[in-house]
Amino acid sequence: MPHQDTTLTPKQVAGITAEDLAATHLTRAGLRILMRNYRVRGGEIDCIALDGDTLVFVEVRLRRNARFGGAAASIDRRKQQRIIHAAHCYLLRFPREAERPCRFDCVLLNSLDDADVEWIKDAFQTY
Repeated sequence: MPHQDTTLTPKQVAGITAEDLAATHLTRAGLRILMRNYRVRGGEIDCIALDGDTLVFVEVRLRRNARFGGAAASIDRRKQQRIIHAAHCYLLRFPREAERPCRFDCVLLNSLDDADVEWIKDAFQTY
């Protein structure tokens, strides 16, 4: 569902729409969304969900132009470290969640077409 907030740039609207598509895709796959857009100084997680007992930290990437490598290529080591940092902050804030197994997934979109969603489970590990 497109957002109508006129203070947002077209790029921000596309990002929100991509996150909405990703959340819908994950929910249809049986995950339970716990939180979206968890932000801390130095990092952000687009979506935090439960897949059974596993806590899943999800990065959503939209790249409409593959000229720079597509959506997957945009999640470099630096971006991964920022997501990992935010996940550590989340687990410190919610210590009971830290008892769960955790993983980092990526939902990649190369367009805002609901059929164009690639979900990579366990996309990267903490270092």
